[in-house]
Amino acid sequence: MASRRAAIGLIAMGFAAFLSTGAAAQDYPTRPVKWVVGYPPGGATDILARLIGQRLSERLGQQFIIENKPGAGNNVGTESVVNADPDGYTVLLVNPANGINASLYAKLSFNFIRDIAPVAGLARVPNVMVVPKDFPAKTVEEFIAYTKANPGKVNMASSGNGTSIHLSGELFKAMTGVEMLHVPYRGSAPAITDLLSGRVQVMFDNMPSCISHVRAGTLRALAVTTEARSPELPDVPTVGDTVKGYEASAWFGMGAPAKTPKDIIAKLNKEINAILAEPEIKKKIAEMGGVTLTGSPEDFGKIIQSETDKWEKVVKFAGARVE
Repeated sequence: MASRRAAIGLIAMGFAAFLSTGAAAQDYPTRPVKWVVGYPPGGATDILARLIGQRLSERLGQQFIIENKPGAGNNVGTESVVNADPDGYTVLLVNPANGINASLYAKLSFNFIRDIAPVAGLARVPNVMVVPKDFPAKTVEEFIAYTKANPGKVNMASSGNGTSIHLSGELFKAMTGVEMLHVPYRGSAPAITDLLSGRVQVMFDNMPSCISHVRAGTLRALAVTTEARSPELPDVPTVGDTVKGYEASAWFGMGAPAKTPKDIIAKLNKEINAILAEPEIKKKIAEMGGVTLTGSPEDFGKIIQSETDKWEKVVKFAGARVE
């Protein structure tokens, strides 16, 4: 009889916990949510987080506060979310560096796929091979020739070690044989500042953070990194037109600490998919050169796994490693 009462008590406790979790998800959020971005303001990750975060704030009635935590190629921000309480009030702007760093960094205090739960995809965008407006080369072919003829004179900027910007450049180096010194910055914005001034000579930047400079003529776009041309820069060829087989792109989404309640993840996923379906949001993402990434948390998880596997091969091919 005692064991029966104990069993009934355990079932009741489990049911109460289930109801409590469901109620928490139904009421969520009841206070502001911190959305961590592993880069300074002004880059593609920051732009997308602020765009979607504003609409989440409006739809859910609580502020989604963007907290920029740059450092260690996105790892500082990621680690802060890994170690946060899994209650839905700290989330991460997931980006290509999260897939790349798994193989690029020799020692990480976390396993991204294990420790961060996928919530929802946001967008996929091309990178753009950009140079200062007065750079001698006007095509990819001319850039390759110039770099080979001027060893040591071309510095390649990136938004940090392990970013898609960095690895897009490493892939270009590996496939063309050109030598460029990699200069990592703490985000796209400071890198673009030095690119505009000519302190560095090339960058494979995410389109959202450089397209305004390309349109203004202050930077020259030599090519986009995707397989097909971008509708936003229809006159700009692809890198693959010159370097056969070259392809790279950037992808973005939201993640949360691994033990975040599934009901909260499901609610965030539903809200984000609804926001991505809004014509104005689709238009703004298209203007940045991107396409929306809608789907379930599992769908986004598959993208993370696929990109992690892809860039592991590139890291090994390029011989890149950060201790």
